[in-house]
Amino acid sequence: MALKLKPLRKVDSEIIPPPKVGEIVEGKVVALARSSLFLDLGAKGIGIIYGAEFRKARNILKNLKKGDVISAKVVNLENEDGYRELSAIGASRDLAWKELRELKEKGETVEVKISKANKGGLISDVKEIPAFLPVSHLSPQNYPKIEDGDSSKIARALQKFIGKTLKVKIIDLDPRKGNLILSEKASRVEKEKETLKNYQIGDIVEGKITGVTNFGAFVGLEGDIEGLLYSSEISEKNKEKPEEILKRGQKVKAKIIKITDNRLYLSLKGLV
Repeated sequence: MALKLKPLRKVDSEIIPPPKVGEIVEGKVVALARSSLFLDLGAKGIGIIYGAEFRKARNILKNLKKGDVISAKVVNLENEDGYRELSAIGASRDLAWKELRELKEKGETVEVKISKANKGGLISDVKEIPAFLPVSHLSPQNYPKIEDGDSSKIARALQKFIGKTLKVKIIDLDPRKGNLILSEKASRVEKEKETLKNYQIGDIVEGKITGVTNFGAFVGLEGDIEGLLYSSEISEKNKEKPEEILKRGQKVKAKIIKITDNRLYLSLKGLV
């Protein structure tokens, strides 16, 4: 490193304790070189981002100029030149996880763009942290309604979400393991609770078949609500399979027989 700055300031540690490894500090850019950047940490000394840490954070650091203030993570208290070694990427990730935890605790809804899909669910990112949306946490409207539950068919059905934006909530996170789990279903709970207040057990509702499976069928209703028809509630002739009676897009009238867990359970018996 050709560029040299005055090393750590001699400060009474009883007045201002030195930073700890892993601590996030703020510093003002005081010098830039081709492969290093120096930060004035105030009473905590002079910090440097260089080597592998500089290369990893090149996109973060490339537009900085003298006087700019950034956050960095302490990775070494003092190198051979007397500088605090810092990581911009480490600070960025730690601050991102902190923001994600706050979003989870507040129960806030965020929008994510789906980048990949597999048979287990959808992949996206929040605050540049990779995130996973399990298929079981898709809203009823987006849940892939595959007749035989074939995992390869589910994976193909999920491909249509790539490039699309969904509203989700964070339901679990573990920074140590890098796990961030999302739920579209959770983001709709309050809205669905309000909509379900318009329905009562015994009501006759009109809807359209949105999917048929081996265990029953789904019915799309007014208010963006979906009801579930178990096969035993489709026909008096229990030997008939759901797909032999109902087709996607078919309009039906059904009776609400149960309302639980923010879902309507329906029956066609006596109505078709």
